[in-house]
Amino acid sequence: MSAGLNIPGGTVRDPGFPTERENYLTNSKGVLSWLFTLDHKRIGVMYLIGVTMAFALGGLLALALRWHLLDPDGTLFTNNIYNQVFTLHGAIMVFLFIIPSIPAALGNFLVPIMLGAKDVAFPRLNLSSFYLWIFGAIFFVMALCASGLDTGWTFYTPYSTTTDTSVIMATLGAFILGFSSIFTGLNFIVTINTMRPPGMTWFRMPLFLWATYATSIIQVLATPVLGITLLLLVAERTMHIGIFDPEYNGDPVTYQHFFWFYSHPAVYIMILPAFGIISEIISVHSHKHIFGYRFIAYSSIAIALLGFLVWGHHMFTAGMSDMTTIIFSALTFTVSVPSAIKVFNWLATMYKGSISLTTPMCYAISFIFLFTIGGLTGLHLGTLATDQHLHDTYFVVAHFHYVMVGGTLVAFLGGLFHWWPKMFGRMYNENGGRFSAFLVFLGFNLTFLPQFILGSRGMPRRYATYDPEFATLHTASTHGALILGIGLLVALIVLLMSLVRGKKASANPWGGATLEWNCTSPPPFYNFERAPAVGDPYDFHSIEWDEENERYVTVDPERKIAPEEEPTTEPAHADKKH
Repeated sequence: MSAGLNIPGGTVRDPGFPTERENYLTNSKGVLSWLFTLDHKRIGVMYLIGVTMAFALGGLLALALRWHLLDPDGTLFTNNIYNQVFTLHGAIMVFLFIIPSIPAALGNFLVPIMLGAKDVAFPRLNLSSFYLWIFGAIFFVMALCASGLDTGWTFYTPYSTTTDTSVIMATLGAFILGFSSIFTGLNFIVTINTMRPPGMTWFRMPLFLWATYATSIIQVLATPVLGITLLLLVAERTMHIGIFDPEYNGDPVTYQHFFWFYSHPAVYIMILPAFGIISEIISVHSHKHIFGYRFIAYSSIAIALLGFLVWGHHMFTAGMSDMTTIIFSALTFTVSVPSAIKVFNWLATMYKGSISLTTPMCYAISFIFLFTIGGLTGLHLGTLATDQHLHDTYFVVAHFHYVMVGGTLVAFLGGLFHWWPKMFGRMYNENGGRFSAFLVFLGFNLTFLPQFILGSRGMPRRYATYDPEFATLHTASTHGALILGIGLLVALIVLLMSLVRGKKASANPWGGATLEWNCTSPPPFYNFERAPAVGDPYDFHSIEWDEENERYVTVDPERKIAPEEEPTTEPAHADKKH
């Protein structure tokens, strides 16, 4: 590695480019070296491949549903098959992609490097959580494909207790996936609590770590509720003991309370990591210190805590008392405040910043626009009067997708483009990346904006056929889905082509100040040859562009840390456990 460069302004520390034997991808060879690895980076890459395959399957099912709805009488499926395809799409997207995508893939890769650590606290638990995800995914998909499932991804009773489809196998698959989620969350909590380097106080952590920490709290506390609920559902189907099914003196509304007590916090399992990604992208690609760091950090914890108190807004039409619905409505408006704080702080960060319209920044700007629409339309569903009309219509479908797809998926793509050079050591074609962001933004809005109008006009969701008066809007929505699919395919091609034809990435291609940009691209097996110096993760004053070598370099080797916070210079791999 190069020792350093001399340019006006001081000595430059530059990790340079790794040799073939230095990076984690080539440290050991063979399939078994990947299957039994304890390296968090390889586990993150395997998760990335897995969730991408799940997303591809769920996305193809979504396109099939939209194609079916081109005609008011349907074009592809019978009503029963439509219900099963609809359930398969929703269940795969929620349980196999959206929930694990950012924490398991990007989180596994980035959390230890952002901490300047060599790995997560429990590497073996990390690997076991991946195999639980694989086992649960296989179990889940086989169950859904065996005799199908027509209950929707929520497994609502009495549908799930009366149908002759694969409810038990599917719920057990979701139960296994829950353990994977809990293990991942527990690992991140312990890692962030115990493995921060000297000088990295809580308020010197990157905001992605704050978001991951808040997400992990929800995973550990909320997921067991879903697991117990699904086990009770299996017990009721097999032993008819009467918990949720009215036929056996059970109460289906009790199931809804249990399910949404997990599933609304699960919305924040999906979106909180996306907030962390956007905070990193906005600051780095605006080349400006994040505005209101502490407010963004505290808002992540506030969202995690308030998320446990608002599940009832999914049940305003379920027959709860007036006082209960009023309380849940008020709490729903409260949880929107910390989300709004983040949006305003991101915009303030961009204000008078030196914005580079890179591919990650294009996705981040798209996220702000799409998530804001999703958040504002949620206010209509949190208002008692309007929810009575909009409940179970396409308005809910559009709102949900603006938050989950326009939020989580777009942020995931932005984060993937942002950290791709670090993960694989190759730069992608920027024009192709920006074109994919444009197609995704255009296709997404053309798909789901018409659905707000459909819902406000009374079009119910989950219907396989519809009145001809809705045909024009459904046609526009289907065309938008095709454009969205093309945009996602372009993004995939751009990233994969970079592995073959992309130029080598420097250690810090964007000029970031967090610790992951201090190691080579791709990172070494042990992440850092020496423990990196800790500074303000959003202070860009010491980072300058080196025209001669066409890369960002760090001019100030001390990184302006206090003497008492001077980190150890012992090699980071000294006590690495294999």
